[in-house]
Amino acid sequence: MTNQAYPMAVVSQDSLDSYIRSVNSYPMLTIDEERDLAERLHYNSEIEAAKGLILSHLRFVVHVARGYSGYGLPMADLIQEGNIGLMKAVKRFNPEVGVRLVSFAVHWIKAEIHEYVLRNWRIVKVATTKAQRKLFFNLRKSKKRLGWFNNGEVETVARELGVEPSEVREMESRLAAQDPTFELSSDDDDSGTASSAPMLYLEDKASDVAENVEAANWEAHTNNRLGHALASLDERSQHIVRSRWLQDDKATLQELAETYNVSAERIRQLEKNAMKKLKVAVGEF
Repeated sequence: MTNQAYPMAVVSQDSLDSYIRSVNSYPMLTIDEERDLAERLHYNSEIEAAKGLILSHLRFVVHVARGYSGYGLPMADLIQEGNIGLMKAVKRFNPEVGVRLVSFAVHWIKAEIHEYVLRNWRIVKVATTKAQRKLFFNLRKSKKRLGWFNNGEVETVARELGVEPSEVREMESRLAAQDPTFELSSDDDDSGTASSAPMLYLEDKASDVAENVEAANWEAHTNNRLGHALASLDERSQHIVRSRWLQDDKATLQELAETYNVSAERIRQLEKNAMKKLKVAVGEF
């Protein structure tokens, strides 16, 4: 499954508006249509089925990518990376799990965009480990709200993110270190130094406030629905779903089987039933 196989998954900066209009022209799939395509891909490896799933979800990638417009990176590249995540998600999607593709794919889409942002946001890498990457994105959101941190705010952010205050201070200094001066200084002259000033050739890609608020509200609403849906499950089912899908270190069926002293097949059945209940519960909120 490659980009060449799906031309609409390739984004050009020059034709970005045309691209967005094109992907929005593809109709969204109903539950039955999506399941049919997913089963044809999963069981028969039908390329056309994969194409149908990808094309119908390209608009969602654009929606997610817009939430990262504040990093000063080309929107076309953000969308392109998100499309790679979408294709990876489609390839791994199992229709028997009982969730919509969009819920499954969002994690893959964001993961690819995160990697791209961290590779390109600055030359000196600000985050190299998985924990540092998580802190980078969470801390950047907090700094937009709070600005520079005092000691009390450092303690608060560290507590909210589950890290040490020293890690917050270190990441804050890394974020601050990347801010160069883009304007001409008073000492610049016509000798050639001024001609290389970033302000003369860098496009301002400041994020759109309305789009950021919309994206944040959408994510908060989705998380709220999922939280209510999880709360409707019994304690064992909640633990199985969280362990299998929502934790960084996901548990295997065998590990959970040993925890509950049952067979791995029994855990698989409980997981399948729980996912079905979640699907119904999410639709009710």
